[in-house]
Order: sequence, then C-alpha cells, then structure tokens
Amino acid sequence: MRLRPPTTALDRRVIAVWRVNAVLVFAPPVLTLVLLGLLIPPARFWLLAPAVLVAVIALPFLTVMPLWWYRVHRWEVTDDAVYVRAGYFWQEWRIAPMSRIQTVDTLRGPVEQLFGLSTLVVTTASAKGSLKVRGLDHEVAADLAEQLTRITQATPGDAT
Repeated sequence: MRLRPPTTALDRRVIAVWRVNAVLVFAPPVLTLVLLGLLIPPARFWLLAPAVLVAVIALPFLTVMPLWWYRVHRWEVTDDAVYVRAGYFWQEWRIAPMSRIQTVDTLRGPVEQLFGLSTLVVTTASAKGSLKVRGLDHEVAADLAEQLTRITQATPGDAT
C-alpha cells in the first residue's frame, strides 16, 4: 500500500464547527476578565489587558485557522484501505488497511449535532490508535460506517 494524499474534502460546515469550538474556548476567559475588570476598578488595567491579549490571540483561530485546517484535512475510503490526512502544524497521513480495522463508530458532539455533522472513528490493531475523520455529513458518516463494516467483514484476516 502506497502512502498518497487522500482525495476527499470534509463537509464545508466543519469550518463553522471549528469556529464555534474556538469561541467556546476563548469567550469564557475574555468575558470573565472583562467583567472583573469592570467590577474591580483598581485592577481594571491588569484585567482588561489580558482580556485584549486573549481576544487578539483568538482572532486567527476564529478567522484564518479553520480555513487552513479545511484545506489540510482530507480522507478517502477504497476497497483496500482508509486514508486520512490531518493536522495543523504537523500533518499526519495514515492508512488503515481493511484487514487491520477492528471497529467503526460515529460520534456526534453537541456542536456537530447543531450543524448536522459527525466524526467517523476507525479503530485499528495499531498502537498509534484510531483514525478519525471529523466533519462528515451525518448521513455520509453513517453510510461510510456501514460500508466499512461490510468491507471489513469480507476481508480475510483477524485485524490483529
């Protein structure tokens, strides 16, 4: 099996999911610092300055990073293997041969559910862990899970 770039992009709605997740990470500290800065006048500068700093750091995570991640993340399923390319700064390409697949699951967190997306999790007999394809349409993920289950059942080997 040759390591090659997978061809299929994620669903574009994943960009919004990543943005909402970034807001959920960055908004609580910014709002807390701003609120405390307004309520405690002597410490206003020392509370509002970090709030501004965190907000400035959050800006690329809300605007640029989701677009970049969307360009990097790819996946593909063939009759022989599941291909996944993911990562942010360190990009990882992985192949899971059908004979090594042990389980196939779909996960839907609250934000993914809001946008109708799922994560496909392919567990293999590898110490590296499972392959995850995030940002798939919920129906596509369910169909893929069913397809992979059929293919792996028909593939000889014991997935160990």
